[in-house]
Amino acid sequence: MIEQRKPKIGLLGIMQELYDDDIPGITEHQEEYAREVCNQLDDVANWYFPRAARNRADIEEILGDFNHQNLDGVMIVMLTYGPAMRTVRALQKNNLPLLLANIQPVPEVTTDWDMDDLTYNQGIHGAQDMANAMLRTIGDNFEVISADWKSDEFKEYVGDWASAAQTASALKEMKIASIGKMHGMGDTLSDEAAFTRIVGPEVNREYIGQVFRNMETISTEEVEQQMAVEQERFDVDDDMPDKNFRYAVRMHLGFKKFLEDGEYDGFSAHFDTFKGDGRFDQINMLAASNLMAEGYGYAAEGDTNTASMVAAGHVLDGDAHFTEMYAMDFKRESMLMSHMGEGNWKVARNDEPIRLANRELGIGDLNNPPTTVFRVEPGPATIVSLVHLVGEEFRLVVAQGEVLDSQKYPTIEMPYFHFKPDSGLRECNDAWLKAGGTHHQTLLQGDQRRKWKMLCQMLNIEYLEV
Repeated sequence: MIEQRKPKIGLLGIMQELYDDDIPGITEHQEEYAREVCNQLDDVANWYFPRAARNRADIEEILGDFNHQNLDGVMIVMLTYGPAMRTVRALQKNNLPLLLANIQPVPEVTTDWDMDDLTYNQGIHGAQDMANAMLRTIGDNFEVISADWKSDEFKEYVGDWASAAQTASALKEMKIASIGKMHGMGDTLSDEAAFTRIVGPEVNREYIGQVFRNMETISTEEVEQQMAVEQERFDVDDDMPDKNFRYAVRMHLGFKKFLEDGEYDGFSAHFDTFKGDGRFDQINMLAASNLMAEGYGYAAEGDTNTASMVAAGHVLDGDAHFTEMYAMDFKRESMLMSHMGEGNWKVARNDEPIRLANRELGIGDLNNPPTTVFRVEPGPATIVSLVHLVGEEFRLVVAQGEVLDSQKYPTIEMPYFHFKPDSGLRECNDAWLKAGGTHHQTLLQGDQRRKWKMLCQMLNIEYLEV
């Protein structure tokens, strides 16, 4: 499961020894400024600032330590001007995402400034030298922000970048289980070796038999305890067969143990695998929904690409949801979004109960699986699709829009909502198709485009907004 924590970010504060003779105490003065910046940003990340880097040896030692400490990223701040060529070797050895923050202690130049004040606040031309060195050493794979360090704009930008850096770091540690694959479905296929090299997660082909064996070890008491949780959490249909309910709960616990024992961060199981095994009574609707709500990545039909993006979304902004475009609605300029019955119920509307339906489902050709039914909370939202083009080329197709406050559909017994793209129904869909956007998507509430774009930059993946 995804670890819930703040991003861990190092602050590399660069200056030089040249100014020590002219302004005694300048190093301590600027180090205090750097610590104030860290305190200002404390609610968006945990910060690591050992001391000012005043020469090449300092820079190489501090940046090297940040890498060895497995931090998520490094924010570079020019505490004064510092010759940027001193950073080249350290940059060549660095493996962490970088943000160059073009900031200074005081936001306004006033008439009472003297040479000391000019020296304290001269970071801008140091940032220019630094950015030039970065571009010529590592290319344009870094972010920049010029702002008042006490402003909301600065905090929000750094917060988004830190979340993206943490997500890039988390992807490199992820393991995703693949249980079966839908025959003939091409847009979920990927070269798994290339996927690991570029995106990060390790994908393992697993057998579903271990889930069944886990289910056999789950005690009646554990099932009863979890059923009580589900009855508190959901509005359970009155005609829900006790046998089906218990089985779905047992399957959820069996899958959870499978993921915990295998140290997996997500999974994708194809529905035909359950019948093909011959021992299962249902497919995994409740298990998939609950595990997404618990922080695991998930996608259907063996789509480990989307399962990884759902897992990434959990790190990037909290509660990610698996979905797909079901039908176009030209009256509302929207798409009806749904899937077979899996959904992260943490994105459900706050003003409606979440139903656990005694739902007939022919897909999978097994007994009725208890299924969560809800509408997603209205408001801005971002949907993304990871496309594997060829070789090591990947593309993230992104659409920004709004989850509409649309009517209920009594006969749709699965999570659903209308998504109205900002670019227009036809424009979005035409561009989505031309870009190779897949038929499975990850949804995050709010406008998450900047975070996704930063993540793509860090992973060297094409970002394409439609």
